[in-house]
Amino acid sequence: MELILKQDVENLGFKDDVVTVKNGYGRNFLIPTGHAVLATSSAKKVLAENLKQRAFKEKKEIDEANATAEAIKGLEIKITSKTGQGDKLFGSVNNINVAEALAKEGHSIDKKFISVIGGNVKRLGKYDASVRLHREVSADIQFEVVAQA
Repeated sequence: MELILKQDVENLGFKDDVVTVKNGYGRNFLIPTGHAVLATSSAKKVLAENLKQRAFKEKKEIDEANATAEAIKGLEIKITSKTGQGDKLFGSVNNINVAEALAKEGHSIDKKFISVIGGNVKRLGKYDASVRLHREVSADIQFEVVAQA
């Protein structure tokens, strides 16, 4: 079944992509939840026209995303957390904490676009995270988890 995505769907595609999925997934989940519509010939023509009109605006967004990526790559991010014995944390540090730390530095990035490499962090140390700023622009940042004084 061929569908046109109306919004980003993780592990499937981005908004306005034409994707092929199994019939049940499309009919029972994607279409009823508003994530996609059927890719009929008329819908594809409308999509092509919209993509042409959006190309200029898209270039500006990519330039802004690249500028933001360069700005956040150079940041020294330190996240403080309570610790127990040794270097173990009470709880964990995840994408929400990284988003809050970036917001303190003046870069408001939604938590769903940040993924901590390796999952939740449960020990002190330096770690990496990937930030997706645009469908074509992503930045890898480093952050350090330090003990709360």
